[in-house]
Amino acid sequence: MYKFLILTVVAFSFAITSCTTTAPVTSNSNFATEGDDAIPPSFAQFPDVPFPEKTLMNLDETKILGSGENWMGSIVFTAPYNPSSMFDFYMAELPKFSWNQIAVVRSKVSHMTYKRANRVIQILISSTTTGASEVSLTVTPGTGGK
Repeated sequence: MYKFLILTVVAFSFAITSCTTTAPVTSNSNFATEGDDAIPPSFAQFPDVPFPEKTLMNLDETKILGSGENWMGSIVFTAPYNPSSMFDFYMAELPKFSWNQIAVVRSKVSHMTYKRANRVIQILISSTTTGASEVSLTVTPGTGGK
């Protein structure tokens, strides 16, 4: 009976925490403050993409497959920076992660497309009602070439 009670409490706790729709992300780039260079374990599977500190991932909209430098899918998050700052962040940081620019459009909803080896990343940056940014990163297989 005691084991059953403990298992029930653990399962209930897990069920409640898995319903959370956002997860904090610290930066794996130069946007972080000093001493803030550890990536939470849930984001360690994205070593090839920079995230600014204080980022909150939207787990309802995020869909990924794989890990390391071979993951594919979409990551959607909000960041407490205006869209212009986020655009500048990705323009500066993506080349440091060996992403090569294909096309960039800076507008109300900014579009950025980069390629790295056999993968392409599409980034959409828009403003939230609070002036922060919503960012959608979609990584797909490339069409060959470098």
